[in-house]
Amino acid sequence: MENTQENPKEEELQFNNRIDLSQLKIAVQQIKEQLHQVIIGQDEFMDLLLVALLADGHVLIEGVPGVAKTITAKLLAKTIHTNFNRIQFTPDLMPSDILGTSVLNMKTSDFEFKKGPIFSNLVLIDEINRAPAKTQAALFEVMEERQITIDGSKYPMQPPFMVLATQNPIEQEGTYALPEAQLDRFLFKINVGYPNLEEEVLIIQSHNNRKGALPQSLIASVLSEKELAEYRSKIYEILVEDKIVKYIAEIISKTRNHPHLYLGGSPRASIAVLMAAKGFAAIQGRDFVIPEDVKKSMFPVLRHRIILTPEREMEGMTTDKVIEMIIQSVEVPR
Repeated sequence: MENTQENPKEEELQFNNRIDLSQLKIAVQQIKEQLHQVIIGQDEFMDLLLVALLADGHVLIEGVPGVAKTITAKLLAKTIHTNFNRIQFTPDLMPSDILGTSVLNMKTSDFEFKKGPIFSNLVLIDEINRAPAKTQAALFEVMEERQITIDGSKYPMQPPFMVLATQNPIEQEGTYALPEAQLDRFLFKINVGYPNLEEEVLIIQSHNNRKGALPQSLIASVLSEKELAEYRSKIYEILVEDKIVKYIAEIISKTRNHPHLYLGGSPRASIAVLMAAKGFAAIQGRDFVIPEDVKKSMFPVLRHRIILTPEREMEGMTTDKVIEMIIQSVEVPR
C-alpha cells in the first residue's frame, strides 16, 4: 500500500523538476535496450554501471566465471561513442605495460613517451587481482587524479575516463588481494550472481538464436561523449536536502564504531554515497534525492570499504549483513 501511495506523488513531482532530465532518462533507457539484446536479466548490475558512469566513478565487478561480467562491461562501452581498451592482468604484467614507457627515438636521439593501454576513455581491466602489488599500485594515481606521472612529466587522461575491473572470488591460486587504498578508489563493488532458472533458459535460447553472431555486432552506440559530459554536469545539480546529508553521515559514522567491523567507511565513502544517490535519482528522472536512493547506494559503496572483525568473518557474517543492520538502526528522514 505504501508504494502505491508514493508513486503517483513522485510522478507528479517529475513535472515540476528544476532540471530537465528527460533526455538523460531516455538515454539510460536506450542503453538498457541495447544491452538487453544480449544480456538477460542483470537489471541491478546495469543500473549500477549506469549510475557509476554518470557519477564519474570506477567499478569493481566480482563474480564467478561465466556470469557475463566482462561481456556486460564491453557492451556498455560499445553503447557509448568513445574509445575503449581492454587489459588482461597477469602475474608477469609490469606497470610500464599499463601506463607506457619512454623509448629512445634514434632519429632525434631524444626519449619519447609511448602511451600504454590505460590511455583510453573506458578501460576494462580483466582479473585485476591476478597482477602483483607493484602493478596494481600503478593504477593509484590514474584512478584518483585522472593523470599519470612518468619521468617527472604529467599526462592527463581525456574525459570521460572510467575503469571497469573484474575479479573472480573463488580462484585463489595466482591471485593477489587488492590493497585497501586501491579498493577505496572504486565507487562501487558489484557482486554478480547466477541467473535464476527462467533467465538461464532465456540465455540459452538467446545464444542459440544468434547463430554464431558476435554479441558486439548487435550493439549500437547511442550516447556521444558530449552528451555524457552534459548529463554528468546535471548530476551535480541534483538537490540533496540537509536531512539527507545528515542521514548519509550518520550511517557512515556508525560503520566506524560498529562492534562487528574492524574498519569503517572513510569520508570518501560518504561522498561516494552522495554522488551515487544523485545518480540513482537522475536515472529515475528525479532532480532530488530521497532516502531510498541513499539505501540503494550504501551496499555497493560500502561492501569493499569496510572490513569485518576476524571473529565475525569466521562466523560467516558478511559485510552486506552488517550494512543492512546499520541502515536499520538509523532513523529515516521524513
